[in-house]
Amino acid sequence: MSVEELQLIFIPGPGIGHIVPAIEVAKLILNEETRLSITFLLINDPSVREYTNSSRCHSDPHLRLLNLPKLEEERSPSSDSKTKSGLAPVRSRVHVDRHRPLVREAVLNMMATRTRVIGLVVDMFCWSMTDVGDEFSIPTYVFFTCGVGFLSLMMSMRRLTDEHGVDITEFKDSDELISVAGFLNPVPATVLPSVITDKNGGAYGVVSSARRMRKSRGILINTFQELEANIIQSLSNDDQMPPIYPVGPLLNLETTPESEFSDVIRWLDRQPRNSVVFLCFGSEGGFSDAQIRHLAAALESSGRRFLWSLRRRRQRKTDPSIPIEILPEGFLQRTKGAGRVIGWAPQAAVLSHAAVGGFVSHCGWNSVLESMWHGVPMAAWPIYAEQQINAFQLVAEMGVAVEVRVDYREDSEIVVTAEEIAAAIERLMEEGSAVRERAAEMREKSSAAVADGGGSRESLAGLVRDIMRNSSG
Repeated sequence: MSVEELQLIFIPGPGIGHIVPAIEVAKLILNEETRLSITFLLINDPSVREYTNSSRCHSDPHLRLLNLPKLEEERSPSSDSKTKSGLAPVRSRVHVDRHRPLVREAVLNMMATRTRVIGLVVDMFCWSMTDVGDEFSIPTYVFFTCGVGFLSLMMSMRRLTDEHGVDITEFKDSDELISVAGFLNPVPATVLPSVITDKNGGAYGVVSSARRMRKSRGILINTFQELEANIIQSLSNDDQMPPIYPVGPLLNLETTPESEFSDVIRWLDRQPRNSVVFLCFGSEGGFSDAQIRHLAAALESSGRRFLWSLRRRRQRKTDPSIPIEILPEGFLQRTKGAGRVIGWAPQAAVLSHAAVGGFVSHCGWNSVLESMWHGVPMAAWPIYAEQQINAFQLVAEMGVAVEVRVDYREDSEIVVTAEEIAAAIERLMEEGSAVRERAAEMREKSSAAVADGGGSRESLAGLVRDIMRNSSG
């Protein structure tokens, strides 16, 4: 008689920033428990398909990647490519919800074989999939790809809505200071993510998601104890919250083949240690033409060496072009030798290079963790999503970043001046600064967290023990 297979199902959010850490934590779970197999049910997304088709995702025979069928609107060439919020439809809550019947069918098919599904792990953007777990009485865990600070903010918004009757959309453009569990400082309403104050339904989604997550079996978070200790402790002491499992940093640090960016790495090799400012704003981050010109002027006036991954606002991810025509006339000639302007950047490889002394970043959570892993201090310049609250944490709570403008957002008409940017770069690159020392400290603590006996390894072991308890139920 064949042995019943124990299966854990992951439903990651669409987008490369969600699939990479999800696969990394799945590998760690399989290393911890050899009796388990894991299947990923993948919502259609071009960047996810490109990543999951690569060899790095197929090294473990117990990890299976299953692409869900495309929805009808995805097959149609006339389907709209943008939602009103400016996000591609694969990122919208409605789009994710439409995949629920496909997920249900896939789970049902697995259960019809000699497979025992003992848990679902759903991405924070896929919380509606918990309905599938409820229907089949499968314990459901949430994988939270942002920091625990954003989770605590979501829970605070739920509490204000459900227990105090506050309309959180009224925080938009207000000067309110908000108490958030575990934060040492009150949070200005100006750094709330736009979705929280969205009167078109985004705020409802945030509160609904927070309600669902409270009912889950546990929440896995891509962070580590030493980075967000006060917030983790606060949520862990809340008897209305499920167990919190900090299991990060979850990073794929495989280097890009050297041949693709050999000229960039060779250029860095020629620069003095800690001398280069690296500027990169994510795969979807970009600025207006006017803001780009101010940033160029700041780099030139600072006299600092720089490596700038330049992208225009709303430039398609698939467009590799460098919009050099926007730059001030003669900028490239005047900064030749001191700086490089490039398109897409091999971020992990650049941050690991000894020549890089500071990182001007949009504060996406994966970028934050990569920066801390390599001990590179940051200049916080958020653009969209939850990046404003991340930036506030980095500057005011963690002390690992200086501020460019923590309340900046891409739909703003504000242009940060060259003088402000240059001043932030000088603070960032100051030798012996408290920010630089704090970043170096986080480098040691982040690697210790995932080493044998580290806090994240212990947390992961606790999670796996809980998952395996479901196999005996």
